Amino acid sequence: MSTVDTVVRLAYLAAAVLFVAGLHLMNSPATARRGNRVSIAGMAVAMAATLLLVVDSGGGTALGWTIMIAGTAVGTGAGWAAARAVPMTAMPQLVSVFNAVGGGAAALVAVPELAPPAAGASVRVPAVLDLVIGAVTFAGSLVAAGKLQGLVPGRPVLVRGARVLGGGLAVAAAVCAGLLLAGSGGGVALAILAVAVLAAGVLLVLPIGGADAPVVISLLNACTGTAVAMAGFVVDSNVLIVAGALVGASGAILTGLMAAAMNRSLGAILLGGFGTGDEPATGAGANAAVRAIQADDAAIQLAYARKVIVVPGYGLAAAQAQHAMRELAELLASRGTEVGYAIHPVAGRMPGHMNVLLAEANVPYTQMLELEQANAELPQADVALVVGANDVTNPAARRPGTAISGMPILDVDRASTVIVIKRSMGHGYAGIDNELYTDPKTAMLFADARAGLTALTAAVKTLVG
Repeated sequence: MSTVDTVVRLAYLAAAVLFVAGLHLMNSPATARRGNRVSIAGMAVAMAATLLLVVDSGGGTALGWTIMIAGTAVGTGAGWAAARAVPMTAMPQLVSVFNAVGGGAAALVAVPELAPPAAGASVRVPAVLDLVIGAVTFAGSLVAAGKLQGLVPGRPVLVRGARVLGGGLAVAAAVCAGLLLAGSGGGVALAILAVAVLAAGVLLVLPIGGADAPVVISLLNACTGTAVAMAGFVVDSNVLIVAGALVGASGAILTGLMAAAMNRSLGAILLGGFGTGDEPATGAGANAAVRAIQADDAAIQLAYARKVIVVPGYGLAAAQAQHAMRELAELLASRGTEVGYAIHPVAGRMPGHMNVLLAEANVPYTQMLELEQANAELPQADVALVVGANDVTNPAARRPGTAISGMPILDVDRASTVIVIKRSMGHGYAGIDNELYTDPKTAMLFADARAGLTALTAAVKTLVG
């Protein structure tokens, strides 16, 4: 083994250690930013080691260098521009696009190994798995991003004959994969397999509704990592295997946690049909008596409360009201009110989305309460201020026979008083009425999240100083 080989192997080992350390630091909002920086350092070490290996092996061809330089420049530019331009509220869409890019890139690695002349038998299995998982992730992630951005309907899109079509695609993919694993089939089998799995990715995500969006994002992220790990076996890269395995394993664990937070099995999520989007409420609950409140009255209650728990939801994120919420919380705290933020695991549109939004608004990490901690504090709260959260506060989850039965919720109705800021009586993604809104202790402040919070802040300053 040459000196360069030794240096490269040690660099890859260091990169793997940095990846593990970075992932561990991301476990807490307080250290997540440092974890990102550590992971970036690991990727920089891995890229530098790979470049050294290419130079030592002969430097490659002029075309190869041109492709690498151009790809690096385009990728870096696009990533930098996206990170600077995309608002925090659109982060779930960006993550879905990144999942698509990762899965698609991994799938492309397998194509040369499966195209004629076929590679050795030891490479064919990971190459086929790489192509299948990567292509499904690529197509599914693009559809998910389209749903989140509004380019594709957020409600479940049910294609006529989808199960028969999906079965046919599965059979075609299995036959072509078998031919490629046997070293036959050639380009035709490769092309059919690629088209079949891309179509399967689309059909997989189309029937999934908005309520399951956070779990689907996490699942696709796990698939991206698995595809990258398979690509590492194809090109014999240990650092790719380690990085992909870390992403795949952490994504799978997070998917399980998110599904449990919604009391939904992964199989039920993949079958789709749950969650219709934020549409006008219908049924008895829509016509039930609710108690409306004006900003001045709500401000008085908040200003003289001993303890206030804020419950942010996707409505807050969509209105980009996190800064207005922090301003109100700081004003209340300056008057001696204890303020905390109750964060449900599926608040927002992706795992950890709400924590990131609050951190971006400089909300102290110590004030962010996870589900169990928040539920222990809510019974002692004088006021629970719900801002744009719906299904995660619905008491209907505590009784059987509803679409969200068994889903862990924030026990908002156990606070002394509840104030809900919401544009209308529209229901949430689960498609059912929220029984919290008709609770006698609940008052509805009908307003956009940012406008409502701004009005509350102004009223507190005017009425009580």
